[in-house]
Amino acid sequence: MMQKICIIGSGSWGCALAIHAAKIGHEVKLWSFSEEEADMINKQRKCKFLPMAVMPENIYCTTNIQEAVEGTDMILHVTPSKFFRETLKQYKQYITNQPVIICSKGFELASLSTLSDVAQEELTNVKIGAFSGPSHAEEVSLGIPTAIVVASKDYDVQYKVQDAFMNENMRVYTSTDIQGVELGGALKNIIAFCAGIVAELNLGDNTFAALVTRGLTELSRLGVAMGGEHNTFYGLSGLGDLIVTCMSEHSRNRKAGRCIGRGLSVEETRKEVGMVIESIDNIEVAYQLSKKYNIEMPIVSTVYDVLYHNLPPKEAIIKLMTREKKCE
Repeated sequence: MMQKICIIGSGSWGCALAIHAAKIGHEVKLWSFSEEEADMINKQRKCKFLPMAVMPENIYCTTNIQEAVEGTDMILHVTPSKFFRETLKQYKQYITNQPVIICSKGFELASLSTLSDVAQEELTNVKIGAFSGPSHAEEVSLGIPTAIVVASKDYDVQYKVQDAFMNENMRVYTSTDIQGVELGGALKNIIAFCAGIVAELNLGDNTFAALVTRGLTELSRLGVAMGGEHNTFYGLSGLGDLIVTCMSEHSRNRKAGRCIGRGLSVEETRKEVGMVIESIDNIEVAYQLSKKYNIEMPIVSTVYDVLYHNLPPKEAIIKLMTREKKCE
C-alpha cells in the first residue's frame, strides 16, 4: 500500500531511505535546510553525498518544513543528533497523527539523553519509533540487500514501518526495545572510531577482533544499565551495526579514527571527513554516562583521553593491554 512519507534531513542516510521508499512506490517528501541540496535533488535527481545513486522522480525535496510534514503518513527524522531537538521544535506543531521514527544515531550532549527521550519530552501524544541496523547509506541507495530493525512500544508503529520499507532489498525486523535499539546504534560509533585508529596503526586482525568483542561488552553494559535489553545488543542494531561500521571504509566514524591515528587534530579530522562525525561527540557522552551509571568502560575512557587529554594512540593501546588482570 502506497504511503506518503516525510523524511527530515537530506544527508546520505536521509537520501538513501528516500530512494528506497520511492523505489517501492511511496510518495516521498524530503526536507533539507539547504536550497543547494534541494535544487540538486529536484533538478539533477542527485544527492551530493551519494554520487552513484539516482533520486527517483517520486521524491520531492523542500526547504519548507511545514510543507514536508503536512499530509504525510509517517515522519522519519534523519538529522545529526546535535540538531535533533532544534529541528524537532521546528515541525512538531505540524504533526497530526503521524508517528515519528528516529533514524538519527547519537545522544543530546547537553542532557546526556537518548534521542527517543528528547522526542518524548518535545512531543506529547505522538508515537515514537527507532530505525537502526547495519545499513550503510551508500549500499542501501544502490539496492544492496540489508537487514534492519524498527523498535517502538506501539505495535502498530512497528508494523506500519515494516510494511512500508520491507522488500527483497531490505528485511525489516520488529522490536519493542526502543532504548536498546537506539543505544546500540549510538554507542557502536565509538568502537568504530577506535577501529579506525587500530587500522591506521596497522595493528592487525587480532587487535581488531579484541576491540570489537570487548567493545560490544562495554556498550551492552552501559545499554542495559540505561534500560536496554541485553539480547538487543547482540542483534542487528548492536552487533550487526558494530561489525559493519568497524569494518567498512564507508564508515565516517572509522575514517575519523584513522585521521586521529595518524596524528590529525579533531578539527582537522572534521574537515577531512567532511560530514558530521557522531562518534566524537558520543565519546564524551558515553564517558559521562559511564560515570553516572558507575559502569566500567576502559575502551571508552581511554579513547576519551586520546581526544581530550592528548594521550597518544600508541600509548592508549599499551594502557588498555596492561590493565589489571581480569576474568572474562
